[in-house]
Amino acid sequence: MASTLALKQRIKSVKGTRQITKAMQLVSASKMRRAQDYAFRSRPYRDAAYGLLARLNSVREVADLPLYKQRPVKTRLYVVITSNSGLAGAYNANVLKLLTKALREDDKAKINSHVIAIGNKGAQFVRRLDDVELLSVYPALGDHPSANDIRPVLNDIVAKYADSEVDEVQLIYTMFKSQLAQQATSVALLPASTDGIEKLDGPVLTEFEPDLETVVAQITTRLIEAQVWQAVLESQASEHSMRMIAMKNATDNAKDLIDDYTLELNTARQAAITQELAEITGGAEALNG
Repeated sequence: MASTLALKQRIKSVKGTRQITKAMQLVSASKMRRAQDYAFRSRPYRDAAYGLLARLNSVREVADLPLYKQRPVKTRLYVVITSNSGLAGAYNANVLKLLTKALREDDKAKINSHVIAIGNKGAQFVRRLDDVELLSVYPALGDHPSANDIRPVLNDIVAKYADSEVDEVQLIYTMFKSQLAQQATSVALLPASTDGIEKLDGPVLTEFEPDLETVVAQITTRLIEAQVWQAVLESQASEHSMRMIAMKNATDNAKDLIDDYTLELNTARQAAITQELAEITGGAEALNG
């Protein structure tokens, strides 16, 4: 059994940790509510962008444009969204597990894998992998990302696909469903297609001004931006939610640990008192004898 001094030090240490985890829980709860509100409010815009994509794919001439043209996949680019810090439960692990599964499939199919990491945790993971090229890292988008924060990622993705440096682009992030449910998800960004989108019936007659290439290139770029933007918002809401739950569990565990140490401390004190009483009694009997 540990000494009473050691047990007091442990209790003090755990109480300090509990204060930290409780504070982190409250901060994450506050951030989660804001992030959740942003994610929910922007979903209709993302859905409208999908609808526009379905309309564009119904235009026959669009299939030959750079961002729509499908090629045999020899090089695949993954855009992976993780956090800049840990202590968020399985948030990063779920995304990286999905990425690892995709990379293994690419390796079997002899497909080159490239990664653009949004978040330091994803970059740290990819740097340790062999035969996977980390093209760029965007570590800090902040709690309130703006279009200017997303645009460098967007430009990087569009340029690499349009220049045929990569043949397909996948976006891996965490979808926010509720405070207790989040799911790591992979969606196709490029080539722009209608996979998973309800297609329109019949041909669509549309006139483009000034010309088809200019209009569709601008619209498609904005569509990809909407997808990346929504993925970032969903990921932030998921991160704060999972960190809030993780810190709540840590706080509860600290309380249980303090109770266990307190019980052990009281037991040690009682044992010491009993021993002292026994020694006093023994000494008194020795004197009387």
